[in-house]
Amino acid sequence: MESFISLFSEYDIPAAFLVNIELTLWSALFSLILGVILVMMRISPIGSMRAVAGGYVEFFKNMPLTIIMVFMVLGAYAQLKLTFSDTFATNFFWLAVTGLSLYTAAFVCESLRSGINTVPLGQAEAARALGLGFMQSATEIILPQAFRGSVAPLGNTFIALLKNSTVAAAASVATETSSLMSQMIEYHPDVIVSIFLIFAFGYVVLIIPIGMLTTYLSNKLAVRR
Repeated sequence: MESFISLFSEYDIPAAFLVNIELTLWSALFSLILGVILVMMRISPIGSMRAVAGGYVEFFKNMPLTIIMVFMVLGAYAQLKLTFSDTFATNFFWLAVTGLSLYTAAFVCESLRSGINTVPLGQAEAARALGLGFMQSATEIILPQAFRGSVAPLGNTFIALLKNSTVAAAASVATETSSLMSQMIEYHPDVIVSIFLIFAFGYVVLIIPIGMLTTYLSNKLAVRR
């Protein structure tokens, strides 16, 4: 118990978790927007749009996240001069959000596509019979039902995003949990078990409520057929 108290007094552990929560929330928002666009392209009647969206999803699904985060620093920032702020910490925070969003959007797209597969084909046929165009059918009939059918996979995707936010250290975000944990282990190797337990318990506390909420919403919003 004494080791836990000394670690919390020496390091701002809650602030590190807050950084990961902020990374997760912003990345979840942007990846959801991009994922919706991608899934719209994937079900589009235009073949080229389906091909582009399919290529994007396959590329990012099979690309290690660490490589993407390193590219955001060495490629996007150092070579392409992509900057979001003159402040070092803020700039690399948003570079990490960008990398996480691009990566997670592929999984959001697949989660939504699994939800679309639960929508009966007759719904789209009925929309066409009523004279609705593709955009109207997708946004007013198909996607609302797809969201209800994809609550569980989306929840799992965002849980994975929360855990993946620890890779932000590869994008030079020095204030999040994995960076702090490395620093703590470097200076306090004698209490490595306590350090591990602190961060393991912290993520359990964050992830379990998300899982419970996902399960509740999945049952509540399930389409009864």
